[in-house]
Amino acid sequence: MSNTIHSPHENKLLKMSVLLGDIIIINLLYWLFCCVLKYDTNIDAMRQTMVVGSIVYLACTMENGVVLHHRKVSNHQIIMRVMQNFFVGAIGCILMFAIGDFQHMSLFRMIEFWLTAFVGVSIFRIITRHVVAAWRCMPKHAHNVVFVGSNSNARNMFRQMTTPNDLGFNVLGYFDHQPNEKFSELCTYLGTPQDMPEVLKEHSNVHELYCCLPSRFSEEILEVIRYCEHHFIHFYSMPNISNYLHHRMHLKVLGDVPYLSLYNEPLSLIENRLVKRTFDFVVSLTFLCTLFPIILAVVAIVTKTTMPGLLFFRQKRTGLNGKEFYCLKFRSMKVNKDSDTLQATKNDPRKTKWGNIMRKTNIDELPQFINVLLGQMSIVGPRPHMVKHTDDYSKLIDNYMVRHYIKPGITGWSQVNGFRGETKYLSQMEGRVAGDIWYLEHWSVWLDIYIMYKTVANVIVGDKQAF
Repeated sequence: MSNTIHSPHENKLLKMSVLLGDIIIINLLYWLFCCVLKYDTNIDAMRQTMVVGSIVYLACTMENGVVLHHRKVSNHQIIMRVMQNFFVGAIGCILMFAIGDFQHMSLFRMIEFWLTAFVGVSIFRIITRHVVAAWRCMPKHAHNVVFVGSNSNARNMFRQMTTPNDLGFNVLGYFDHQPNEKFSELCTYLGTPQDMPEVLKEHSNVHELYCCLPSRFSEEILEVIRYCEHHFIHFYSMPNISNYLHHRMHLKVLGDVPYLSLYNEPLSLIENRLVKRTFDFVVSLTFLCTLFPIILAVVAIVTKTTMPGLLFFRQKRTGLNGKEFYCLKFRSMKVNKDSDTLQATKNDPRKTKWGNIMRKTNIDELPQFINVLLGQMSIVGPRPHMVKHTDDYSKLIDNYMVRHYIKPGITGWSQVNGFRGETKYLSQMEGRVAGDIWYLEHWSVWLDIYIMYKTVANVIVGDKQAF
């Protein structure tokens, strides 16, 4: 199901209206902040700050776009998009100050402008989102929908359209060769596909029809298409592939040939891989040349005085496309024969007191920045597992190996959402895999930055699953 309003002109109009509203709100709030709260009367400085800030904001927002016109979008997603725009805008302003000479404007004024703008735009967009949702729910604006067919696809689509109930869809009912008890519990049975022309005479304002009939009914499907085209009803086909593919599909096109992909993979694009690799290389090199030598010296002194054995622990783990590599860590356990097969537990007797501190603060993972620099890992990605665990879980979880479509990471989406530490139950590993695949499908630089922030925050606050 499309998450957007079906008219592209309506989308563009809404986007332009939102951007215009953003600019008005930003400048109004900044003017009030300066004149009312600060009693600032430097009109030239205010004017220059507002003009430059507005231009930079428009450039960033028009590039990244807005998401509040999407039917299924949360307040969190709206604020995240605003944060993206303001992050890029802040970088743009810093570059402008570095290369330009502004007579009246200062960096401090621009910071005030951006902070005021962030608060104002976030509130304005959330309010606008709820206004748009209310507008869609008005009877004259709702999309009246009927289904032809009643398989699991139709039922799933019905649930998507009606949950939550502010998406603006009004499902009138469904047609099928006979009533389907499972679907009739959800919406009204209107009759057979042959009855459709007569029944829809009573519903002259149907906007969309979703056809879920099997391909063996191709003649009936063609009749439905002809009827839709003659009566200004938008026809959407929903092929029934859920019997053998239990995953969301992604439509792609090569030339004129459409095909379906199991996963949306942003990192399958070479430009995205280049961005991620550049980010990893710069951050890891900077860390290894600045903070890491100090941390290494401290860890080396404490480790050598508290337990025997090597400073570093090296273990084979499964990486990109199933390729094995040696993952580096600071040693946090006594030398033992089970290190390559037995997972660490909460009260593991193999851990030392110093090792326990390192594990709780994630200090033991810092040598993996060397793996990142070498291109074996990424800063953010699915955590690499022991080879034995990969062999075991790949036999128990169908899509387990999908997490190896991308490089493993020092931290990841699953880890910052509570899926870390010991996996006593299969459901815990299934949760990790689901989180890893979600990250694979939703990757962006902004998501990586957010996960890094959450990782640091968890270290400061404390993570019960870290042991």
